[in-house]
Amino acid sequence: MASPSSSASEGPVRLLAPGLLLSVGVALAAFFLEPAMKAMGSGRIALPAMVIALIIGIGLHGLARQPRFEPGITYAVKKLLRYAIALLGLRIAFSDLAALGWGTAVLVIIAMVATVASGFALARVLGREAGYGALAGAATAICGASATLATATVVPDYKTKSADIAFTVVMANGISTLVMIAYPPLCAALGLSPQETGVMLGLTIHDMAQVVGAGYAVSEPVGNTAVIVKLFRVFLLLPAVLLIGMWFVRKDAAAGITDVAKVPIPVFAVVFLGLAILNSILPSTALADLYVPVKSWLSEASKWGLLISIAALGLGTSIGAVLTIGWRHIAVFIGATGVLLAIALGGILLLR
Repeated sequence: MASPSSSASEGPVRLLAPGLLLSVGVALAAFFLEPAMKAMGSGRIALPAMVIALIIGIGLHGLARQPRFEPGITYAVKKLLRYAIALLGLRIAFSDLAALGWGTAVLVIIAMVATVASGFALARVLGREAGYGALAGAATAICGASATLATATVVPDYKTKSADIAFTVVMANGISTLVMIAYPPLCAALGLSPQETGVMLGLTIHDMAQVVGAGYAVSEPVGNTAVIVKLFRVFLLLPAVLLIGMWFVRKDAAAGITDVAKVPIPVFAVVFLGLAILNSILPSTALADLYVPVKSWLSEASKWGLLISIAALGLGTSIGAVLTIGWRHIAVFIGATGVLLAIALGGILLLR
């Protein structure tokens, strides 16, 4: 006979299992489809697993609407996502960031703030939700899908939030792929040096995979610089999420809403920063031999956590809601991308 404590512990597991298993199944399908699609397209079709998982999930929304799947799907989107984002701190080393120099660091910060602000401004002008402006601005300014998911944790709920998150993830990948091809020739046409080209690519391309592809396609020094600049943008994820959350709290307070949500410092953000500190210290200590394999395992766990979370997000998103998205959503995202490009080029030329 099971003890009362074991029965209590089994309850939540049984409640979450159906939705979590469905999300894991979609994530696994996306993982195996990514290389298969690339092979079938002779390398020309290169949808990342996160986008594939999102599309499959949306396609299975009708199945996922069954009540038994809801708790596990909600857990993946609300809880598992935070754990995966926290582990992204393992990508950051302060020594790499210090190598950027003050001028480049200030340029990245200015570009990030202006781009997020442009997302809000464009959403307001075009009659879109402020929440979508935050999602589009953060995805463009920081790190694509990861920034979208992190920002979603502090954006208040609204009717089309799930569809807007899904749309932003797809747009971030699509725009990143286009600019990965377009920006290196642009840098060459403008006569940018290898260092300037690396800064340009690392500052303006949304997703890390495309930054790597564009940078190292030019040269190894350009790729190295681009990755370091990109990692600094990832590091700015923590303050960006906190500031966006604070903006929504103040907006509600100014509107006279008494039941205003509070935005304390999220635990996942504290863990993110703590892991970045550890990653900056431990590799040069006697614990390096132990730390390196642990870091590798946790980094893999973060990748799978994000993939499962995006699969769950898709499962919870109606394709009908996505299809109602019009040109104004696209205009907000492209506008924010244009603001980032203009500030990056202007700043690089000014720093010469």
